[in-house]
Amino acid sequence: MKFKHSFNVFIDNFAVTYKVLLYRLVILLLCACLYTAVIFPFMSRISDTTQVAALSEAFAEFGRAFANLEFETMQSSWSSIRSAFAELFEMLGNMVGSVVLTVVIVVLVYLVQRFLLGLGNYTAGAVINDRMAMRAHSPFIGTLIKNLGKASLYNAIYVPLSTLYDVIIVVAVGGVVYGLGVMDTPLLLLIFLAATALIFLMVIKMSFTCDWLPSLVYGKKNNRQAIAYSFDYTAKNKNFAAVLSNFIVLILIIVAMNVAAVFLTFGAGLFLTLPASYVILICFEFTNYCDNNEVKYFIDKNTVVKPEREPVMTRERFFRGED
Repeated sequence: MKFKHSFNVFIDNFAVTYKVLLYRLVILLLCACLYTAVIFPFMSRISDTTQVAALSEAFAEFGRAFANLEFETMQSSWSSIRSAFAELFEMLGNMVGSVVLTVVIVVLVYLVQRFLLGLGNYTAGAVINDRMAMRAHSPFIGTLIKNLGKASLYNAIYVPLSTLYDVIIVVAVGGVVYGLGVMDTPLLLLIFLAATALIFLMVIKMSFTCDWLPSLVYGKKNNRQAIAYSFDYTAKNKNFAAVLSNFIVLILIIVAMNVAAVFLTFGAGLFLTLPASYVILICFEFTNYCDNNEVKYFIDKNTVVKPEREPVMTRERFFRGED
């Protein structure tokens, strides 16, 4: 039922998708300017080298083969890409200072980008929570300003931890895939193994942090309490397997939806499917939190989901504002 209710909540809050889209576009455009200012001078120094030319040609050949589903050509192009990367890294070894400085600045810009995008996710969660709890139409910018302090603290903790986890799993999976590639493992098998491993490891992270944001927004907990609740409750609760399986299905649907948008709409559909992906995941997090804590919430203007046994309203619960 959580899966069904999550999509009902998503449909009921579909307008949030457009607000998230506009917010993310502004942030990404600003960060794109910063990336260009940092990377362009460095790329201009190496763009005319034979190593970069060879790598570009190898990727172009791989892209043509992929578009035409020529698997044998894709396999040979993959070998060319590995060789081109090896030559490029050898050349970059003679430019350590410039490479390190560029990488450090890019990483800092990336962290700022994730922080700002995280503010948007927190705001979307707060708007969806108001809609689920009170049928309120909270303004996106007003909610962002109102919750700026809490959202900033949340992202100051979540973004570095999440980024560190992402880097570790990407490096680990990339290392395994590269090792298998050296052993001439078929390319399609490498892609399948890499995609499966990355999706599963990302789902693990999402399952353990699922209740963090709802605990802050709905549960009115501080970050220490929310982190403890999310990890301890998820790890011990019998619903962990259900949460994990729901996230796997959601991620597969999201991946399929975005891939279809690339091929069927020539990428134009990504303007809708990408922000919708984040909103769907946020809706599931809040639905899962409400169901686990047996609280009432709206899935549309005419339907309220109620627990089988509603908690008795005590004097303490009333003055704390608990439903």
